[in-house]
This record gives sequence, structure tokens and C-alpha cells, in this order.
Amino acid sequence: MPITRKKTIRTDAAPSARLLGWREWLSLPDLGISHIKAKVDTGARTSCLHAFYVEPLRRDGRDHVRFGVHPLQRNNRDAVHCEAEVLDQRQVSDSGGHRELRFVIVTRLVLLDFDDHIELTLTNRDSMQFRMLFGRTAMSAGGFLIDPSASYLAGRRSSRKEPQ
Repeated sequence: MPITRKKTIRTDAAPSARLLGWREWLSLPDLGISHIKAKVDTGARTSCLHAFYVEPLRRDGRDHVRFGVHPLQRNNRDAVHCEAEVLDQRQVSDSGGHRELRFVIVTRLVLLDFDDHIELTLTNRDSMQFRMLFGRTAMSAGGFLIDPSASYLAGRRSSRKEPQ
């Protein structure tokens, strides 16, 4: 007789941990993005945000970037135009092994009761299903645990319908 194993998520191992599914709605309030659906990606070290244009500029003697975000999947009409100070530029390998030099910014992320600053790289994700990847460095900082069989454990966005 074959052995059947039940999948158990141990929340007792980390009582202060926050449980997420493989995709979640989150907020980037300092960028003016109240809701964006992110893929919770344990394979990505740094979180990544879709930017359909990125323009470097100098402000007050410091490097900044101006960029545009389409926060909703399959919607290129609604756009949020942002500006942030550049933390760094890094070579990043995507899931296909292609390397790209990306701007890195720091911005505030709100998810469940987590409200703190994280690093984000900026790249064009028009061809990708999700406008944002929530990477493992930010997951670790927030004490998040992931249930890959679940979605939207932090709640669904109810103010506007969007295809799942």
C-alpha cells in the first residue's frame, strides 16, 4: 500500500511568522501604488518592480530615477509615474539566465502588518505575468513563510475586479 503524506504547514515553528501564498496583493505607498499583485518568488533574491520606462536624473547632487509603472496586469492604460533615489546599479540574472544591469531603489512595502523599506530592482516586465516579484531578501526581513499551494492569504483586492 502506497504511503500518503499530508502537507502540513508548521506555524508553531515560527509563531511570529506571517503566512503568504504564492501570489499576493501588496502596497508600495511611497511610490503611490496602493495595490499591486506580486508573485512571491523564493527563487528571486531581490524584489523586482515592472517599469515600462526608466530615466536616470540628478537631483540635489544625487542619482535618481524617474519611471512608469503599470500596476495592474494586462492593463497598460493605468500608469503611475514615480521618482526615487538610486541606491545602486546591479547585474541581475533573470529566470532565463540573461544578465541585465538594473537600477536598485529602496521603498516602503506594506503587506499584512509588515510596513518597512525593501530594495527593488526596476525592469520592464511587460512580457511577464506579474508586475512585481516579491523576493526572498524581503521575505526574510518580514519573517514571511510561504504556502506554495495557496493564494491571497493576505487578502484579495476588492475595490476593482481583475482577472486572476
